[in-house]
Amino acid sequence: MENNNGLLIAKGEKECYLLPKMANRHGLITGATGTGKTVTLQVLAEHFSSIGTPVFMADVKGDLAGISKAGVDSPKMRERIQKLGLDGFSFGGFPVQFWDVFGKQGHPVRTTITEMGPLIISRLLNLNDTQTGVLTLAFKIADDKNMLLLDLKDLKAMLLYVGNNAKEFINTYGNISPASVGTIQRGLITLEEQGGDIFYGEPALNIDDLIQTDSDGKGVINILAADKLMTSPRTYSSFLLWILSELFENLPEVGDMDKPKLVFFFDEAHLLFSDSPKVLLEKIEQVVRLIRSKGVGVYFITQNPIDIPENILGQLGNRVQHALRAYTPKDQKAVKAAAETFRTNPKINVETAITELGVGEALVSFLEEKGAPSIVERAFILPPRSRIGSISVDERNEIIKKSVVYGAYEKTVDRESAYEILNKKSVADAENEENKEKEKKSVEKTKSAPKKEVNYLDKALKIANSPIGKTIVRGVLGSIFGSSKKRR
Repeated sequence: MENNNGLLIAKGEKECYLLPKMANRHGLITGATGTGKTVTLQVLAEHFSSIGTPVFMADVKGDLAGISKAGVDSPKMRERIQKLGLDGFSFGGFPVQFWDVFGKQGHPVRTTITEMGPLIISRLLNLNDTQTGVLTLAFKIADDKNMLLLDLKDLKAMLLYVGNNAKEFINTYGNISPASVGTIQRGLITLEEQGGDIFYGEPALNIDDLIQTDSDGKGVINILAADKLMTSPRTYSSFLLWILSELFENLPEVGDMDKPKLVFFFDEAHLLFSDSPKVLLEKIEQVVRLIRSKGVGVYFITQNPIDIPENILGQLGNRVQHALRAYTPKDQKAVKAAAETFRTNPKINVETAITELGVGEALVSFLEEKGAPSIVERAFILPPRSRIGSISVDERNEIIKKSVVYGAYEKTVDRESAYEILNKKSVADAENEENKEKEKKSVEKTKSAPKKEVNYLDKALKIANSPIGKTIVRGVLGSIFGSSKKRR
């Protein structure tokens, strides 16, 4: 529900409104498992869609697809609606596009190796600094030689080429360790087994396809099927980071807007920051800090605020904190840290309240008109207007086939790139070697052929019996004989 005050997200003693023009100042949804984070995410997505703002979110549990269908009335739902005094509340579905890296539960999502870049791929492969440097050199050499890196076979071929010709590149690019090349190659095999051979390639995802509205002006909610992707947490988090980076790189500066151009929800956000190298954390911080000027709001969903690095946490102005449990000293420390992230309310002991919140209840603080966080309120999140839970396979397939992008990504394209170029070069080099070997053998055969024995007496007689030969003999002998006669 929205009005002149903004988007009504929760109600307690006071109503909690999220201002659309402050929604691109990012946000955070936290709480223990089973406390209502997913429903909060669903309610926020509905509100953004209602004002014409597209949404991107990952469905890690398989229970967000229901947002495409109208909710179902029930005694429990009616009780919540009446308790919150939601006059005029109605159920309804929202426009959805389904995406899936594996192409089973949505339109296939692909990107190229080049677009993913060496930094994110290094994180995927868990490379150290030296190995990351070698991978970066491979990308640089490919760029300098105009060889596209589109899919995994391109990168594998490029690494083989770089490794085999390391001495040739040492003066221009630096040392290329064979051990590092080998480590990267083994990592790519593992990545391929996890679905990398499907994910990397063309046609690559066009970011503009995530920023659409339907015929009624509602923002399209893009849902990525991530239940299978989550079996490889590093791949999942790196994939979402790539999409965020693409948005940052490709969208123009728009300044302050009345509402976001797109809202990006990053579920299981702790996976992004766990074991990430410093250089990657710095890049994430930069993207989060600057992407709001491109009209994109980023909302992280995780269990506790301390899962988010402090430099990034400070940029998340809109907060919803569900219950946390304080069973151990570590839990108690986390609760205290979460409480300290809010602007205090003299009527609420925030630290105590965090452990007492019921399912669907939260501590809420949104940015006010001038950008300052509001005083924290204890409130109940509004019920979603759409269905809670998943949908049937037939319902999903029907939505996929009606999508405006249906058919654009379903068939792969494999144009000439590094693999094909290097394969042709390898064949040409092999043919050249074969020709050189044949030529060498031919020369050796000629040199080793048996020579005919020359009979010099026969040769002399043949010359002597020829007209010219007789003249020569006479001349020579004549002078000798002449000399003899004179001496006599």
